[in-house]
Amino acid sequence: MRDHLLAAVAAAPGLDALDAVRVDALGKQGRVTQLLKTLGGMTPDQRQAEGPRIHALREAVTAAIGARKAALETAALDARLASETLDMTLPAEVPMAGTIHPVSQVMDELAEIFADLGFAVATGPEIETDWHNFTALNIPETHPARAMHDTFYLAGSEDGDERTTPRVLRTHTSPVQIRTMLDQKPPIRIIAPGRTYRSDSDATHTPMFHQVEGLVIDKGITLGHLKWTLETFLKAFFERDDIVLRLRPSYFPFTEPSAEIDVGYTVIKGKRVIGGSGDAADGGWMEVLGSGMVHPKVIEACGLDPAEWQGFAFGCGIDRLAMLKYGMDDLRAFFDGDIRWLKHYGFSSLDVPTLSGGVGA
Repeated sequence: MRDHLLAAVAAAPGLDALDAVRVDALGKQGRVTQLLKTLGGMTPDQRQAEGPRIHALREAVTAAIGARKAALETAALDARLASETLDMTLPAEVPMAGTIHPVSQVMDELAEIFADLGFAVATGPEIETDWHNFTALNIPETHPARAMHDTFYLAGSEDGDERTTPRVLRTHTSPVQIRTMLDQKPPIRIIAPGRTYRSDSDATHTPMFHQVEGLVIDKGITLGHLKWTLETFLKAFFERDDIVLRLRPSYFPFTEPSAEIDVGYTVIKGKRVIGGSGDAADGGWMEVLGSGMVHPKVIEACGLDPAEWQGFAFGCGIDRLAMLKYGMDDLRAFFDGDIRWLKHYGFSSLDVPTLSGGVGA
C-alpha cells in the first residue's frame, strides 16, 4: 500500500489530482484512515507490532503529499510568471500622494509678489535673545507692550550680557529685521516669513503660528511709500483690483507713527470676501496688517543714524492670510495633520505661484 500511494502522489499531474489522492489515502473513508481504525480492535501485542507500521505509513504519505504540492505550486507560479509580462518602459499616470500645505503655498506667493517689488527673503533663528526680540525693538524690560506677548522663556544661565541671554522663543519675526540691519548696510528691502510662538490657543490663535514682516530702510522714505507697497501687495495677493485700504492710527513700540491696515470686504453667501469699499450696507472693514515708520530708536539701536536713514515696517499672520484667501474657518486645523483636510485644502507640487499665471493658480 505504501508503494502504491507514494507512486500515485508522484504521478499526480496537478493540484486537483493530488487532492484526490489525499482523500483516497487520508480522508474520512481513506485507506490509511481505515487501517488506523483497526488499532482499537487489536490485542496489546498486535497493536504494539502494527501500530508503528501504520503510523509510519500515514507520515510517509503526508510528507509525500506536502512535497508534491509545493513542487506543483512552484511550477504553476513559474508558468504564470513566464506567461505574464509587464513593459516597465510604458508611462504610468500615478496621482500625487502628498500635497503642499496652504501655509507653505502662501509663503511662496508672498515671496513671488515681494520679489517683483525688489524685496529679498531674510531668515533668522527661532530661539532668540531677549535683546533682539524686545530691547532692540524699543521694548525694554519695563515696557507695558511686553504684556501683549505671552512669551515662552527658555531656561539658561544669566551671564550679564543682554545680547546673549536670556533666550526666548521669538514672539514675532521682527528680530530678523534687527539682525539684518546689524549685518547689512542700507538700503535694505526684505521680508521675513517664519514660525513664531506665543502662549495662546483658540479658534484664531495657536501657540505656534506663522508671520511675515517687511522692512525698508533707505533715504527719503515716507508713509506714502508704505501705503503704496501694501496696496500693491494686497491687490496681487488677493488677485482683485477693488482692494480698498484704510490706515487707522495705532501704537507699536517699534514704529512711529503706527497704523493698522484695514481692508474693505463684502459679505457673499454669509462669508466675508476681501474686496469692496467697506460700505457697511453690504460689508465692512477688516484688519489684516500692522505697520508704521521704523522708530528712530530702533534704527539707532542697529548702529544707523536716524537723521540719515528712514524706513517703514509691516507685519501680518500668514495663517490669517491663508484663511482669508482660501476660505478656512478654524486655525487649529492647520496643525492637526488631518490627511482629509490636507487633501481638500492642499496644493499640488506643480502649483507654483507666478505673477503672470496668477499667484493663487
